[in-house]
Amino acid sequence: MTPVRTAIRVEGIVQGVGFRYWVRTKAVALGLTGSAANLDDGQVEVIAEGPAGAVRTLLAELTGGQTPGRVTRVTQRWGRPQGQLRGFTEH
Repeated sequence: MTPVRTAIRVEGIVQGVGFRYWVRTKAVALGLTGSAANLDDGQVEVIAEGPAGAVRTLLAELTGGQTPGRVTRVTQRWGRPQGQLRGFTEH
C-alpha cells in the first residue's frame, strides 16, 4: 500500500474529553505514526502517516460521530509522507 501523510484539524468540543487519547488508540490499532496535539484555539491537530487505506479509516473514525466530545468540523491537507515519525504521540 502507498504511504500517505495528512494533517487534520478537528473543531468542536475536543479538548479535555479524552479525544487525543482516543485518536492515539485508533491510530496505533491502524498501524499509523503521528501525533494528536491540542491547539491554542481549542482545535486538535492530528498528523497521521501510513498506508492510504489506514489513514482514510482514521479520517472516517474522526467524522463518524463516535468520538469523545463533539466534533463539528474536520478538515485535512494531504501530503507526501516524510518517514521521520515514530509511534503515535499526544501533546
